[in-house]
Amino acid sequence: MLVLGPLVASAQDKRGQVTNLPLPRYVSMKAAEGNVRRGPSLSHRIDWVFKRRGMPLQVTAEYGNWRKVQDRDGAGGWVHYALLSGVRTVLIESDLLPVYSNPDPNSQVSARFETGVVARLGTCTIEWCRISAGGYRGWALKSNLWGVDPSEIRE
Repeated sequence: MLVLGPLVASAQDKRGQVTNLPLPRYVSMKAAEGNVRRGPSLSHRIDWVFKRRGMPLQVTAEYGNWRKVQDRDGAGGWVHYALLSGVRTVLIESDLLPVYSNPDPNSQVSARFETGVVARLGTCTIEWCRISAGGYRGWALKSNLWGVDPSEIRE
């Protein structure tokens, strides 16, 4: 048990070699379009193009000015860091997700978001996150959002 403790801690504390930021971590697409390449350089083939500004992505690796990212379906590759933003967004994973005025299911529903909506991420407790999209804002259960870790707390 004592031998495994430090190994588990070091795996959870993995940091990027370039930025020294935690890996994996969430970011969003800054650009309206971004080429996704097989490797971390312009000479690598473009496999596809992300075409949604604000889309949440998970950074899993770093190499120079390149970040290896994946979307909620696990699709991804290498993207130039200039196409990414540290602004946090989430993807709604539940159809007609109720967004409450307070982090309480008994509070008033201020909006309902459809599956696939990209919302800006605000404060998060262990179970709830404050989100906003389309001029509406409120609290949603974290379990219905992709782009935030289950144990993540944001102030």
